[in-house]
Amino acid sequence: MAFNSLKPPLTVSIVALFLAIVGSLHLMSSATQDASRLGQMYSGLVLINGLASLLLLGLVGVNIYWLIRQLRKNVAGSYLTARMIFLFSLLTLAPASIVFYYSMQFLDRSIDSWFDVKIDHAMEDALQLGQTALDERMRNLLKETEHTAELLGTSPVSLLTVRLNELNQNDDADMTLFTRQGQIIAFNGADTGSISPDLPEIGIMVQVRQGKPYVGLETTEHGSMQIRAVVSLIGDDAIFLQAIYPIPQRLAALADTVESAHLHYKELTFLRKSLKTTFILTLSLVLLLSLLAAIWAAFLSIRRIVEPVRLLAIGTRAIAEGDYEKRLPVRDRGELAFLVQSFNTMTGKIAQARDEAHRSKLEVERQHAYLETVLTNLSSAVLSLDPSLNVLTANQAADNILHADFQQYLGWPLAVLTGAYPHLAELMDKLEPHIKGPAKHWQEETTLQGPSGRQELFCRGTPLFGAGDERVGAVLVIDDVTTLIQAQRSTAWSEVARRLAHEIKNPLTPIQLSAERLRHKLAKTLEGQDLEVLEKSTRTIVQQVEAMKSMVNAFGEYAKPTITQTRPVAINTLIEEVVALYPPPSGLDFELSLAPELPRTQADPVKLRQVVHNLIKNAQEAIPSGQSGRMSISTRLNDDVAPSQIELRVSDNGPGIPADQTDRIFEPYVTSKTKGTGLGLAIVKRIIEELGGSIRLDTTYRDGASFILQLPLAPDTLTSER
Repeated sequence: MAFNSLKPPLTVSIVALFLAIVGSLHLMSSATQDASRLGQMYSGLVLINGLASLLLLGLVGVNIYWLIRQLRKNVAGSYLTARMIFLFSLLTLAPASIVFYYSMQFLDRSIDSWFDVKIDHAMEDALQLGQTALDERMRNLLKETEHTAELLGTSPVSLLTVRLNELNQNDDADMTLFTRQGQIIAFNGADTGSISPDLPEIGIMVQVRQGKPYVGLETTEHGSMQIRAVVSLIGDDAIFLQAIYPIPQRLAALADTVESAHLHYKELTFLRKSLKTTFILTLSLVLLLSLLAAIWAAFLSIRRIVEPVRLLAIGTRAIAEGDYEKRLPVRDRGELAFLVQSFNTMTGKIAQARDEAHRSKLEVERQHAYLETVLTNLSSAVLSLDPSLNVLTANQAADNILHADFQQYLGWPLAVLTGAYPHLAELMDKLEPHIKGPAKHWQEETTLQGPSGRQELFCRGTPLFGAGDERVGAVLVIDDVTTLIQAQRSTAWSEVARRLAHEIKNPLTPIQLSAERLRHKLAKTLEGQDLEVLEKSTRTIVQQVEAMKSMVNAFGEYAKPTITQTRPVAINTLIEEVVALYPPPSGLDFELSLAPELPRTQADPVKLRQVVHNLIKNAQEAIPSGQSGRMSISTRLNDDVAPSQIELRVSDNGPGIPADQTDRIFEPYVTSKTKGTGLGLAIVKRIIEELGGSIRLDTTYRDGASFILQLPLAPDTLTSER
């Protein structure tokens, strides 16, 4: 057989023969693994592959005979061809034999292991487990329905619709209240668009009327599964509650998968011995055909490889040494000339690509440095995610706003990040549907309960697309607008307080004077009970006017702009002086934990003293009458932030702040006390912010209320109190 010039028809025939052999081997392998589909073809496929093996063996024999003749004639390159053929055959035979041997062992042991008693029991247990899971789900849903019916039983009939809407927290569940005659009282659930709810059958109602709740698994007309639970309301056996819960498609699919696997396992058990035989025969034919095809392919290609390899070895050695100007001489025509010319063209393009790559690298580094600078100096948090929601990049603002070290979790999924920082879980759950959604641009305002308290966040995002319009990720931009919103609220409350003080204060004095004049005029003409009523009424008017004046003055104080005169203040000394004004009869026991050698803070001492007074007074008013009040005040230097600040913590053992007020506790007129205007904490917050500090409620404190104040250091931080 001549190797130098294989004619195109012969090449096409060889390729077609090779593809036919590979195709028949694939079909035989499929028949081995799926007897029900291709089992009838197995014998024919074995015969075809056996004939193919004989054909390849004849071709290899012809090529060996031709090589021996070339060696006897000492044709140039024949010895190199013989050595390469021998080495190629050895390299093919050695690993193939090892793989064949251990594959035989593996198949034999693996097939035996498939039919282990433990596996058989495991398949049975899997079916049992699936049924148990469905039974347990039905029991839990029945209990949930009975609990809902118990709560509905305590509500009037007129409020059952509203009460049902409040109690149905499951968005996928359909709940229906109906009478013994089938009249629907209320319906709530996902399928609100249907004309009428699906009421239970007569057999189910007979069971429920006998006092036995019903729960069962059903198949819908769409092929999905659902659980129906019917119970009677507690205390009213004429009204019934029906709840329909859909079974998740994933759970139904898993049950079908387990059942199919069990049937397939039984089929394999029956065909155990024949399965071993077919696997071994298939593997043997694959090995034989692979070896013969490899040797045949070696004969066809090695002669053509030898000469180009020798020339290319010279050229590649020069390329490895950095000589991209190396050119090989063209000594032949046809494929060899084309190969050498391609190599010469390649070296020229490599030299050009090297120069372009160097320029591109410099440009990429410059753009990367520019982008890093921009992201670092942005006040907004910027996150980039891949399609699997793995964090790719994050700037410093993301760490500061979201209180997380994103640099440690680059390349990790968001689920890992939220596991390390649980306070981000709710935020990411809200944003994940937007990130995965089809919208090109989206934005949402949300809140974050972080370590420093409640934060108002403005989130925006956009998907990223590759060159082929495939989605390659998303960019998330988050701004902390807490300060802006608080400033807007503070401005609005200041305007309200100013108007309140202006509009209400003016008529209070005439009201008071008129009441006193009435008492002065009529006191001389009235006697007995009438005089007592006059005195009591006018006194009440005067007292209430004075109370309104106090409230209006407080609002006016909140609205009035303050002038602060800051200077270095020894905060420990100031706290001790204020606490000294509250002796034990005041109803509070103080526990002071003041850090020694504490630097001075830059503040207005009068305003700061007012802050401490307001916090102590707030604790006095919050502690119930008859309860022993305890208040702890501590100071320390907070080095966890930059620049460092003085931290003042004020805690009491009162009833604490109600959960529904924690987000608005610093707003005017928000208070849980029976007396007071609710302006104390609002004024405290305004003063602290005017001094350049911050105040927040410690939501983790459980023994009462605790406030944490951060105050700036004096310019000369080397000056300490003691």
